[in-house]
Amino acid sequence: MTRSKIIAGLFATTMLVTACSQSAATTAPSAAAPSAEAPTAAAPSAAPSESAAAAASAAPTACAAPAPFGSGKVKIAMVRQSGAGDYFQQWGGGAQKQADALGFDMQVYDAQADNATQATQMQTAIDSGVAGIIVDHGLADTMNPLIKQALDKGIPVVVYDVETTDPRVIHTTQSDADMATKVLTVMANDLGKGAQVGYVNALGIAPLDRRNVVWEQFVKDNGWLQKFFVGKFTNAVATDNAVLADAALKANPDVAGIFAPYDELTKGTLVAVKNNGLSDKIKVYGIDISNADLELMTAPGSPWVATAATDPAGVGAAVVRAMGLKLTNELQGTDFKFPAALITQKYLADNGITNMDQLRVAMPELAEASQMVSCWIQVAY
Repeated sequence: MTRSKIIAGLFATTMLVTACSQSAATTAPSAAAPSAEAPTAAAPSAAPSESAAAAASAAPTACAAPAPFGSGKVKIAMVRQSGAGDYFQQWGGGAQKQADALGFDMQVYDAQADNATQATQMQTAIDSGVAGIIVDHGLADTMNPLIKQALDKGIPVVVYDVETTDPRVIHTTQSDADMATKVLTVMANDLGKGAQVGYVNALGIAPLDRRNVVWEQFVKDNGWLQKFFVGKFTNAVATDNAVLADAALKANPDVAGIFAPYDELTKGTLVAVKNNGLSDKIKVYGIDISNADLELMTAPGSPWVATAATDPAGVGAAVVRAMGLKLTNELQGTDFKFPAALITQKYLADNGITNMDQLRVAMPELAEASQMVSCWIQVAY
């Protein structure tokens, strides 16, 4: 998932204690190319289970925490624009575990797809005297004036999946171009040239817009005939987009594949495909991963054949660590991207994977435990 009205238009997506700080700057690649990775220390050889994550969180660190840590809780705020589905729950859960491990007192606000509410919550956070603010998704037009206000008051701001232009902002995101490229390469290999295809997306949201750029290029390069383009962001993304995709499929039942680049959109698409009796004729390609997504991909006869994702809990935790490093003046650079992994239905079946714990062990490239680290940080995910 990524999740800007991915939030409001939508959107909107584990564990290691390392030695001293190694946060190297990265620069943002173009939207059509795979991104650079976020700053890393030594990469883990495998992603541990949740029980191992708990052990890592409790392990002693290699050095004392610098100011402002070590003398009581540090107050920060997280202003979210979350959506439906367990991607956002996992992202928020990872962020909260990491906040607790670092010694943050983190006030969480969640507008849940309401732009006006997010603006009000951001203003409340600015006025609350916090040491820093994390913005998780949100529309650029809504959030950028308030982000500038926070920065002008000396409050550091770390954003995740929000389009920003202020050079003072710490910008983090999944590599949306990388995710879309990985999945659409599978789709191109499966369908070949000149195929009839469908598209379910909700534009106006930063991560979905970036994925759309890649989609348009693949349509052009492969000579695909796009028979329909539907999608919107609501408080019930899967349910509402199932209705839209259902109508589109009734009018265009001969499409060979559908790209739905956000797992709630993918879920709605799957319902529509099944309701039209087309599960054995149409292949579905998504983005993001969660326990619910894994269940859908591994169900008998499922048309969902490929997705690309980061570990949402790991990314949420890494974003919180970025705030910690910003407050201790250890963070080098302002633009960081978390690389994604390709996950296919065949890989899941061949390896007997049915849940996120198993997937983290099988695919260590999902891990974000080596991102945004320092000798004093206990990595929670």
